[in-house]
Amino acid sequence: MLRRKIEKELIEWKNKENKMCLVVKGARQVGKTYIIDKFAKENYKNYVYINFDEMPSYKDIFEGNLDPETIIKQITVNIPNVSLVPNETIIFLDEIQNCPRARTALKFLSIDKRFDVIASGSLLGINYKEVPSFPVGYVENLEMYSLDFEEFLWANGTSEQAIGYIKEYFEKNEEVPKAMHDRMMELFREYIVVGGMPRVVSEFVETHNFVNVLKIQKDIVDNYLDDIAKYADVAEKTKARECFLSIPKQLSKDYKKFQYSLVEPKGTSRKFGGSLMWLYDAGIINYCYNLKAPELPLEGNSLNNQFKIYMNDTGLLVSMLEEGSQKDIIDGNLGIYKGAIFENIIAEIFTKLGKKLYYFEYRNRLEMDFIIRYKGKATAIEVKSAENTKSKSMTNIIQIWKVEQGIKLSAKNISGNEVVRNYPLYMAMFLS
Repeated sequence: MLRRKIEKELIEWKNKENKMCLVVKGARQVGKTYIIDKFAKENYKNYVYINFDEMPSYKDIFEGNLDPETIIKQITVNIPNVSLVPNETIIFLDEIQNCPRARTALKFLSIDKRFDVIASGSLLGINYKEVPSFPVGYVENLEMYSLDFEEFLWANGTSEQAIGYIKEYFEKNEEVPKAMHDRMMELFREYIVVGGMPRVVSEFVETHNFVNVLKIQKDIVDNYLDDIAKYADVAEKTKARECFLSIPKQLSKDYKKFQYSLVEPKGTSRKFGGSLMWLYDAGIINYCYNLKAPELPLEGNSLNNQFKIYMNDTGLLVSMLEEGSQKDIIDGNLGIYKGAIFENIIAEIFTKLGKKLYYFEYRNRLEMDFIIRYKGKATAIEVKSAENTKSKSMTNIIQIWKVEQGIKLSAKNISGNEVVRNYPLYMAMFLS
C-alpha cells in the first residue's frame, strides 16, 4: 500500500469545524478514488459511494430539485441499504464531471452541513459549460498529483529519518557522503523512468521489472488518448491528440519554447491553443511561461504567449520516447533527450511543491531553465543531467540581470558559494 501525503490533508479537512464540500482534482489514475475511499472507510461510521462513471443511473439523483432534503430522499431511493446519519456520514461523489448538476448541488450540501461530502473527477475543467451554476465560495479545492519523489522514496523503503538526514546536509550546505549521494542519484534516475503513477510504482516496487513498468505506462498514455477521443469537442479531438503526441519532439529541441509548427506545418495558436488548454485542464500537461524580466513579481512579468510545455508525470513522457530510453536514463546516456527529461522532472517536482512555472529567455542569447521565488528572492534555476555545471547563462543572469541568487541542479554533490549553489538533482524536493 502506497503512502500518500494527501491523506494528512484529508484528515485536516475532516477536523475543520466549519468545513465545506471538498473537490479533489487531478489527472486520471493518480490515485484519487483509492485514497479517498481508504480515507472514508477508516474515518467514518457510514460511507455512501456514488460513481457517475460506473453507474450513470445515479445522475437521476440530481435531476430534480437540488435542495438537501430532496437529494437525501433520492439517495435512499436509488442506493439500497444506505445509511445517512448526520455528523457520522461521508458522501463521496466520484467522477463528478459526468454529472454537472451534482457539482452545482455541492453549494447546497455545503450550506446544509449534516454530511461531509467529497467530490472527485479527472476532467473537471473540460465540461464546465454543462454545469448549471458553479458552487463558487462553497467548496474547497485540493489538487492531487502522481507520487512525488519523497513518496516514491517511501514506497522504496527509504525512511523519513533517512530523508531527514539528507535534508540536514542541504540546510547546512555540506557534502552528502558519497555512498548516500550515489544511492539517492540511483533512486532519482529510477523515479525519472518509473514516474509517480500509483499502478506503475506498485509494479516497480513489487517486481523491479522495467518491461512491466513500461507496459502499464503505455496503457495509461493510451487511456489519455482515449479520453481525448471521448471527451474533447469534435473540433478539438485530432488537434489535442497531435499536440499531446508532439511533446517529446518539442522538448528535444535546444530551444524548448512550444512551437505550433511542430504540431503541424504553419500551425498557429489560434488553431491549437484551445487543444493545449484541454490537455492542461485534464491534468496531463503544465505550462512554463517566459518572463520579460527575471524579477519579482513573477506572475506580473510573465508573457502568456511564450511558454514551454511539460508533462505532469515524467515517467509517462519517457514511455513516449523510442525503445531503449529507460536503459539510457538509468545508464546516464540520453543523447538529444537529456535536457528534456531532466528539465521535465524538475518542472514536475516544482509543480508538486505548488509552484507555478516560469523561465527566462532573452533574444536567443540567454536561457535560464526556471525562475522561482525561493527564500523571498527571484532565484535562477539551471538543470544539468551530469556533473558539468559550468554555465555562461548563470553568470550573465547574475551579473547583467542582477538576479540575487542562483541554483544549479545536477549529478554533482553540494558545492558553490553564497550567490550560486550546486545541489544534487534529488534536492529539488527541498526548494519549497
